[in-house]
Amino acid sequence: MTRQSAPRRHLSTSPFNAPVAPPAKRFAPGDRVSHDRYGLGKVIEIESENTILVDFGVREVRIASPYTRLHML
Repeated sequence: MTRQSAPRRHLSTSPFNAPVAPPAKRFAPGDRVSHDRYGLGKVIEIESENTILVDFGVREVRIASPYTRLHML
């Protein structure tokens, strides 16, 4: 069993800058995308704030946020 540590929080009294979160990826229907596992595809539908449907030619795949393996072309 492995334990994951909690993310470090920024203290307001710290002299160092607060870490900046990367911007959330936004996709729209018709966007061309590349996935590390499935290859090239096209966004078909935005199902919710956290799920998109992508057509990779051979199959349609629902991908949930965070979209770490999905890159916009």
